[in-house]
Amino acid sequence: MNSITTARAPRNVRWILLGVMLAMLLGMLDNMIIGTAMPTIVGELGGLDRLSWVVSAYTLATAASTPIWAKLGDLFGRKKNYLTSIAIFLIGSGLSGAAQNMDQLIGFRVLQGIGAGGLAAGAFAIIGELIPPRERAKYMGMTASIMAFATIGGPLVGGFVTDHLGWRWAFYLNLPLGIIAFVWCQAALHLTARRPNAKIDYLGAGLLTVTISAIVLVATWGGAQYAWDSPQVLTVIAVAAIGLPAFLWSQTRAPEPIIPLNLFANRNFALVSVLSVVAGVAMFGAVSFLPLFQQTVQGASASNSGLLLLPMMVPIIVVSQIAGKVMSKTGRYKVFPIAGGVLLTAGSIALATMDTDTSRFTAGVYMAMLGAGMGFLMQMTVLIAQNSVAMKDIGAASGVQTLFRTLGGSFGVALFGALFNRQVRAHEHLAGVAAGIDSIFTWSAVLCAIGLVVALFLVEVPLRQPGAPATGNQAPAPAKEPVPQG
Repeated sequence: MNSITTARAPRNVRWILLGVMLAMLLGMLDNMIIGTAMPTIVGELGGLDRLSWVVSAYTLATAASTPIWAKLGDLFGRKKNYLTSIAIFLIGSGLSGAAQNMDQLIGFRVLQGIGAGGLAAGAFAIIGELIPPRERAKYMGMTASIMAFATIGGPLVGGFVTDHLGWRWAFYLNLPLGIIAFVWCQAALHLTARRPNAKIDYLGAGLLTVTISAIVLVATWGGAQYAWDSPQVLTVIAVAAIGLPAFLWSQTRAPEPIIPLNLFANRNFALVSVLSVVAGVAMFGAVSFLPLFQQTVQGASASNSGLLLLPMMVPIIVVSQIAGKVMSKTGRYKVFPIAGGVLLTAGSIALATMDTDTSRFTAGVYMAMLGAGMGFLMQMTVLIAQNSVAMKDIGAASGVQTLFRTLGGSFGVALFGALFNRQVRAHEHLAGVAAGIDSIFTWSAVLCAIGLVVALFLVEVPLRQPGAPATGNQAPAPAKEPVPQG
């Protein structure tokens, strides 16, 4: 077997990735900003009964389009794919800002969400193509920093823009930043082209879109907007139950499946897919409910809700950067998801002990434990998944992990919301909030403990150093590609 060497990352790779990260930031920041502006939007456009759809339409479109964008990047080239997703996101942003009624806004949010679906998974795949496995971990930390900044800065930016410029500028703000990202990526990205005659799996794309939309609607509607036994929820459950096996069947027949099922035959890929779900549950559950506890029980100000998550978000940034540097130096990674599982479980157990007497400092320490666990785990799932597949499938692998994290978050918020509401109804106001938080993080601890057990079964496959030959027990080296793009 001939050895294939792994290319080195470009010398100016951080400069190149700044444009990619800016586009990724826009997609992650958007929902956080719009959430703050929603009362003002409803005040001008009306349509209070369709308020939730402004967020849900974006979330559905993003989740459903993510794996499709990822596969198209594998087939036709990541640069053109990423530029197209930025362009669609900007068109959707401009139209959303110009919407004259709630129906228009919801429709334009779908278009915006379709573009956003290509931003996160596309960024991961571009990092995977530009940077060899041994160095990749250092740059994955950049994505964790982007996510943390979006969570903290989104509500602050949204509140400021809405108060001083008007809600339409919450959308228009994307345009100059997005144009900068587009021009930056066009000029700086030099990636390889793909097969121009590749066949698109239209049937798989359609079935996947319908199935993911139904799954997200089950998580969004069930027990919240509609009762679990309502016709609406039962209908989307039936659609998901029929759509999922139909999609899986289609993937066994397609020449170029949207999600190649043989990826899951790789042990590490299958295991980190479970870990992605766990990370999504822990992340979105904490972001959704901890500020409510801080505001209601501890008397924190709602106007700076993003800052309330600082004790959790700062460790995510710091730990992911440290873990990335250590991984790049040693080439080993199994210890990080295990450490992440331990800290997530411990942090969830600690948060489950909070009551009306818990101080802000104590709550901050518990949140920091949870954030450190996320820092060890979140980006590692994508990196391990990429290290488990050939370069031709690195986009699909990144898209699957992003999708599973999103679905985990959707179901986590739905499950935790049901637990929280039940406790609030059973207790007095403050005690109910505290009991709801306890219930949420008790179950979170159980799920994180399952994630820890899963992490123990990962197989350590040392990451290749730049210039080192691939061996039989390592992930396949990048295939040689034809013509450079751009």
